[in-house]
Amino acid sequence: HTSTFHAEVKANKAHQATTNTNNHNNQQTETTTTMATVDEGTRIFLGLDPKLQKILDSYDLKDTCFDDNLKNDFPCNLNAIEAASLGLAASVLGLMMVFFLSAQLSKAPRGSDLMNKISDQIKSGARAFLVTEYKYLAGFVVVVFFALLALYSADPPSGDETDGIRYAACFLAGATLSAAAGWGGMSVATDANVRTTQAAEQHGLAVALRVAFTGGAVMGFTVVGLGLFGISLFFYLVTLGYPDDVFEARLIYAADSLAGFGFGASSIALFARVAGGIYTKAADVGADLVGKVEMDIPEDDPRNPAVIADNVGDNVGDVAGMGADLFESFVGSIIAAITLANGDLALVMLPLWVAGVGIVASMIGFFFVNANDAAGQKELMFALHKGTIVSSICVTGFTAIIVSQLFDGREEEGWEIFGCIVIGLVAGVLIGQVTEYFTSYSYWPVQSITDAGVTGPATVIIQGLGIGMISTVFPVLIIVATILGCNALADEYGIAMAAVGMLSTLGITLATDAYGPIADNAGGIAEMAELEERVRDTTDALDALGNTTAATGKGFAIGSAVLTALSLLSAFKNKTNIDIVDIGEPIVLSGVLVGSMLPFLFAALTMLSVQKAAGAIIIEVRRQFAEIPGLREGTAEADSDKCVAISTQSSVEEMILPGLYGVLSPICVGFLIGPRCLTGMLAGSIASGMMLAIMMANAGGAWDNSKKYIEIEGAKGGKGTETHKACVVGDTVGDPFKDTSGPALNILIKLMSIISLTIAPLMEGDDDWDVWYYGLIPLGIMVIGTYVVYRLFWRNMTDITADVSSPKEGKMDADADVNKAVETDDVPLADDMGKGESNDEEAEEGIEEDA
Repeated sequence: HTSTFHAEVKANKAHQATTNTNNHNNQQTETTTTMATVDEGTRIFLGLDPKLQKILDSYDLKDTCFDDNLKNDFPCNLNAIEAASLGLAASVLGLMMVFFLSAQLSKAPRGSDLMNKISDQIKSGARAFLVTEYKYLAGFVVVVFFALLALYSADPPSGDETDGIRYAACFLAGATLSAAAGWGGMSVATDANVRTTQAAEQHGLAVALRVAFTGGAVMGFTVVGLGLFGISLFFYLVTLGYPDDVFEARLIYAADSLAGFGFGASSIALFARVAGGIYTKAADVGADLVGKVEMDIPEDDPRNPAVIADNVGDNVGDVAGMGADLFESFVGSIIAAITLANGDLALVMLPLWVAGVGIVASMIGFFFVNANDAAGQKELMFALHKGTIVSSICVTGFTAIIVSQLFDGREEEGWEIFGCIVIGLVAGVLIGQVTEYFTSYSYWPVQSITDAGVTGPATVIIQGLGIGMISTVFPVLIIVATILGCNALADEYGIAMAAVGMLSTLGITLATDAYGPIADNAGGIAEMAELEERVRDTTDALDALGNTTAATGKGFAIGSAVLTALSLLSAFKNKTNIDIVDIGEPIVLSGVLVGSMLPFLFAALTMLSVQKAAGAIIIEVRRQFAEIPGLREGTAEADSDKCVAISTQSSVEEMILPGLYGVLSPICVGFLIGPRCLTGMLAGSIASGMMLAIMMANAGGAWDNSKKYIEIEGAKGGKGTETHKACVVGDTVGDPFKDTSGPALNILIKLMSIISLTIAPLMEGDDDWDVWYYGLIPLGIMVIGTYVVYRLFWRNMTDITADVSSPKEGKMDADADVNKAVETDDVPLADDMGKGESNDEEAEEGIEEDA
């Protein structure tokens, strides 16, 4: 009801608060009987000069926190720390839940010495990767910290020189907490994997499910606990120290600074998701193609040198990467809602309090997850759904109580916003159900891909692409209905609260997602430790369920990302005083086209990166099978550390270019052309990014489970058949789709939106081409960065700078030996039936080039 009023207000807030004080002292003192009484200080801050008097007369502020008659009533009489109190308390409760679950997990036995050795190798590799990645990211964080400090100290949006440290500190906090959430979740996940394997061996399916889900829940509650704690604490801190006594002023300035928090979280999420995705899929593709296709050995066979790297990748990509992704969505939706509240304390408090009760609801839902040992895939899925359903019901009831208290006297507005929250919750559940339908082998879409495998890999690829494309229809319709419904109820703020509602149960939703990599690792440990077949059958059932929950989690992440990005776009428009965006204007349309292109460029770069890194893994695995006597027979041990080192180095190198484009593109367009073009770019990226992300995530998940359908249910003759091999090829193609490129796109659209909101105060009032010379700086950095990355990493498309041979001194000799082995057919690159001659030739060419 007040969005138009606030849009006008923000155009006149900061400079008039300091320069027009004397002019307003004798103005705007009259009140009316039908409109709100707004105190003199607030009027001065809002910049209500005579020409804007009609705004106050046109919009009823009665019964809002701008009404001077309500200053002493709840919630308008609360200070900042009281407003954030529920969020702080709930976040502490969530972190206590983390310690409780970790203690419960530690009581589960770890199994044999061999199982522990394998688990420790996985944990060591995951930690080594994150340490390497965080070293690179630390430099980026330091540079951006000082850039924000300098920019906002020189040109403070509020007129206070402390704005620089406020923005920079928020950025640093967001980046640090996002990294901490990924590290903490990964550490527990790499400990839960071996305990899940042992539970599967000793107790069966039900206990193994509980152990794996507990490990995933640690990740979920770590993300929501740290996220809500950080956003609540810094919301309070950035309201302090302003000389202006008008509380509404400090709330709006605080919302501006919190954009920096989202910027930090988004940056870490993007790099973590891209690097982790490249790592896991390079190792996975390399292990599958050489191990399962060429060498005809089982998945996760200990003879395969890339198996440890593959299991490490599950943790750094699907646990740490997904955790950082949804951490950013969680805090980004709250920041968008606080920004669109425009200083109304009740509207500012609502997202913090809803997120708080969402943590409590997720804690309740956790205890409803259980299953029995005879459960099939549908029963296992329902076991996880029970927790999500209970949490959603609880958060709905808790939110109704909050709304009834915060909106006393303005009930109609409160219940309209409540309707948006419920719509967001329902939309999240529906998107999950649609994603499950398209990615679970219990339903026709995945089964149709398996059927297509009868005629070979090509038809598997074609069918999978078609399923992925058609799977975009229903999520889009759900998101569109959510946007239209919430906009009709409560404008842009209602859309932002729909995103908050969708993510309010993130604690348990993320638990069902993070559970998947733990189950996958458990299966790998069972295979490498050569446990009984029944143990592997149990972990395979959990893994298949994990593939579906992972796909469901990705769909959920994409849906929430679109709502969050749209809310941030609305906040950006308001900050830059853009009232109407005409899609027919060349400036705006140009931005739309550039924005629509960026997700495709981003996806292409990450896909090519996986291909390059996987090529290096394939060369190394082939080399080890050729050079290590007895490896094929199982009498020698593979050098897994070499594959771990290659995946680590390649993923960190390959994350630079996509990250560079994601961070600098909105800055370049915003300053070079103007905020209207940037608005079009954000809209275009949201539209095309959503379509591409859903298609890639669902197609990849469907390809993966088409293979699982054969392996677990024995469809089309079971393992080892030509149909199975065709579906393995489809799964290999789908790996970077669902775990690298697709998931990274939702971070891209959020990152560009939050960066735009962060720099919005610097563009306020700018017209097209006004400060084009500033835009040349990020453009120049992108050009130079592209050239440097190409020279260092991209000139050789088949290898990376990592040494893929034994000691460097013997590299030429080692490669010559492999050449000789290939020429004399001593390397068993295919079955004895003579298959794979083309693979032999390709391997020979690649090794010669490397030598």
